[in-house]
Amino acid sequence: MASGSQAARNLYDRIGEFLVDQRLDPDPANYAFAYQLLANPDGPLARAVHALTDGGVRLTRRDIETLGCDTQPVAGNPTATIEKAQGLVAQTQMQVEGFQDMVTAIHAETVDFGRDLAASARAMRSSGADNVEVERLTATMLERVRSAEERLESANREANELRTKLEEARDNARKDPLTGLPNRRAFEEAYAAQAAAGTRICMAVCDVDHFKSVNDRFGHVVGDRVLKALGEALSDTCKGHLVARYGGEEFVVLFSGVDIRTAREILDRARIAVSAKRYRLRETDAPLGEITFSAGLSAAAEGEVFGTVFHRADQLCYAAKNGGRNCIRID
Repeated sequence: MASGSQAARNLYDRIGEFLVDQRLDPDPANYAFAYQLLANPDGPLARAVHALTDGGVRLTRRDIETLGCDTQPVAGNPTATIEKAQGLVAQTQMQVEGFQDMVTAIHAETVDFGRDLAASARAMRSSGADNVEVERLTATMLERVRSAEERLESANREANELRTKLEEARDNARKDPLTGLPNRRAFEEAYAAQAAAGTRICMAVCDVDHFKSVNDRFGHVVGDRVLKALGEALSDTCKGHLVARYGGEEFVVLFSGVDIRTAREILDRARIAVSAKRYRLRETDAPLGEITFSAGLSAAAEGEVFGTVFHRADQLCYAAKNGGRNCIRID
């Protein structure tokens, strides 16, 4: 009995540590999620969470909602699912482009054939040949050629439109729909490209202070406006550097080609600009109160992988929030 009680206590402690480490509120939904995850550490949910948080990335509320906490197995790795979908988009785009090339070639051949056929018909008429049946057949073939040209032109237009939509879909797969900023995937890809090029990199993780209370007091519509305003402020202040929404109320900045002192000066200007602004409710003009963010900033060493740098910056952001908020912590 004592052993069972100790095991239950250990599980309870691990659930608490998990919620604190992931910076999740101890509400029933998060607790149930953590319980299912930790009570079955080798189960499908645990494998999916491990793949999603590999390298120290913390879960967001959206991640938890996506994974769910029912008893059904989680079908695969969410990241792999996204990559597979984007691969299918790319494959489809290649097929559309191949189809368009084929249509263009057939159209050119049809135009040439129609031109030759029309010339032959004119030659027969000018020679005075009296062959009504040949002229009738020629006229019918010319009409069919013109009809085929129209259909091919229509197919070409549709292929163009589809290719444009596919390109938009590929772009949207790397864009946050709320703020219009690059998303988590785009940010990680940019880091990999900059690191491979040997560029000096600093990474900032920024988190809106007391964001849950904004949603609780004013609703998610107002919360979304706050996120958009913060995204705009970061983008305006950090021009020349990549700003992305990483998930939830968390934003990230990839500073390229500057040292950590310069990166901090830029980020601090953004922090001051955000905290100095007095936000108001659009509907009533009532004051929303001060909006601030906390941030962690870390410089990447040569060859350092994304997850390591992100985890370090995220922990620094967590320290900034514990240290009073509306501040920046650096290495």
